[in-house]
Amino acid sequence: MLKEQFSISDELLQLSKKAEERCKEAFARIDEIQLYNEAKVLKAFSACKVSETHLAGSTGYGYGDRGREVLDEVFAMALGAEDALVRHNFVSGTHALTVGLFGLLRAGDTMVSITGKPYDTMEEVIGIRGEGNGSLKDFGVHYKQVDLTNSGEPNIDEIKKAVVGAKVAYIQRSRGYSLRESLTIAKIAQLVSACKEVNPEVIIVVDNCYGEFVEKQEPVEVGADLIVGSLIKNPGGGIAQTGGYIAGRKDLVELCSYRLTCVGMGKEVGCTLDQSRGMFMGIFFAPSVVANAIKTSVFALSLFDSMGYKVYPAFDAYRTDIIAAIELKTPENLIAFCQGIQKGSPVDSFVTPEPWEMPGYESKVIMAAGAFTMGASIELSADAPLREPYAVWLQGGLTYNTGKLGILLAAQQMMNLK
Repeated sequence: MLKEQFSISDELLQLSKKAEERCKEAFARIDEIQLYNEAKVLKAFSACKVSETHLAGSTGYGYGDRGREVLDEVFAMALGAEDALVRHNFVSGTHALTVGLFGLLRAGDTMVSITGKPYDTMEEVIGIRGEGNGSLKDFGVHYKQVDLTNSGEPNIDEIKKAVVGAKVAYIQRSRGYSLRESLTIAKIAQLVSACKEVNPEVIIVVDNCYGEFVEKQEPVEVGADLIVGSLIKNPGGGIAQTGGYIAGRKDLVELCSYRLTCVGMGKEVGCTLDQSRGMFMGIFFAPSVVANAIKTSVFALSLFDSMGYKVYPAFDAYRTDIIAAIELKTPENLIAFCQGIQKGSPVDSFVTPEPWEMPGYESKVIMAAGAFTMGASIELSADAPLREPYAVWLQGGLTYNTGKLGILLAAQQMMNLK
């Protein structure tokens, strides 16, 4: 059927079968974590007494919106946090991170990125790039960065020196547009311990994007003070149409809420319109959808490894996020891969992605994402800056079977170049 309906070659189908057979042990591990996290989320719904009335939205100021309040409680419990701020009007993960950092940092404070250079879109927020645009730097916040070691690991000795006297230590859990390993919960726990050893008052903020429900624990459960993420990634389950969250210590979440709305009002205002049902359903389905996304990723890594390409991480590696990277060697392969992913999308499969100057990025970027929700990277998508080593970053997959098919179409598109 795949050969007839999608013009996938016999050669690729044979490679696919062998690649999938190699994934059995990794798939079993993913299933076990999925079961644990589904139980954890269900328990949160039950303990917080979610009711049908909580699914309805509010308008205007949003005073007394119990659905909004209970959604915060569900997220907090499911993520192991004291409190959470879950709102549809976070426009992206970068926006949620911006609100969090501006909520915590004041003029004269120091922020230290302890996992090297942060994601491209955070550079202008911090003030690494740009002048006079309202960055943290413009508001008098100092920035330090501890680069990774040559082996791609956090430099613990240098981190301990850098965080002395700092207000915030910033951790990016996922690899971003780099080929370093994403940080496991165990590694984050080690970083937290190192920072608190020399500066007990430092606030540990973790960019948790792409990592929710991949492991059994979240960073706040091993000592991080705040975690931040996007609802069109893992915790939205492919259902939430927009939004983000900040979760962690109650006092810090309150400070962040003052930046999102205004001082004195914080979490008590903000209508939910018609978004509550989708956000509740999103986190309920999230562990299952995340498992499908990881399986899609593992299959892709196994397949492209067998085709002779460098993959990050290894297909059988223990996973801590849904991101995979594949070095495709040439710009032609990179573009073909993304065009193949687009062909395997349920929406806009007929369009052809091309590299373009995307706001917030230094290099031209090509993106493939035929998604029900624009930009939703929990849905099968691929993106890459057009620069050496021509690596593509792959994420998402609402269902494993459709995700697998998208990967096969990407591989076929590359094979057709020959």
